[in-house]
Amino acid sequence: MPISVAIIEDDPGIREMLTRTIERASSLRFIQSFSSAEEALEVLPELKPDVVIMDIQLPGINGVECTLQLKKIVPAIQILVFTVFGDDDLVFKALEAGASGYLLKRTPRQAVIDAVRDVWHGGAPMSGEVARKVVESFRKPPKAKLEDAEQLTPREEEVLALLAKGYITKEIADQIGISFDTVRFHLKHIYRKLHVRSRSEALIKYLK
Repeated sequence: MPISVAIIEDDPGIREMLTRTIERASSLRFIQSFSSAEEALEVLPELKPDVVIMDIQLPGINGVECTLQLKKIVPAIQILVFTVFGDDDLVFKALEAGASGYLLKRTPRQAVIDAVRDVWHGGAPMSGEVARKVVESFRKPPKAKLEDAEQLTPREEEVLALLAKGYITKEIADQIGISFDTVRFHLKHIYRKLHVRSRSEALIKYLK
């Protein structure tokens, strides 16, 4: 089945570009676009798209707050942030709110299509610049390790490190030299130990 996609973007030109990009991808199905978070929050809980492409700087309710509210109402929706901003605060606020991917608006159209597929299949796609910020934060000496994080095995920490770089499950398997199912096994144990339900939640909790 095609992946259903909705768009929340206040810039008409970018909104139209994203709409055309989604409509031309045979593996995706365009649902509806919105120019504000308020409008989207009224309609999206009923439409229940698989993936929402979300701008951050929206008039009124911003994209971070919209992400937070949408994930509370429909937890299964995957949020892919699409913005011109790549500063650390916005990146981590969006991920903490429930976003699973973060792309800058100069991302090529095919990469946007790939990211939508990736985020729906459990990945955490990020533009290279954003991924580097996450990695840099990951490398900072921790002030104090989480009690739960101390229980992670070296292999689980290795999986988390690759996750921070934006790798999807198959790529993590290739990098480490283990099977796809083994990576999924490690991710399942990481979620349980950190008491989280998604890759982005695991990453944010561990980085803190």
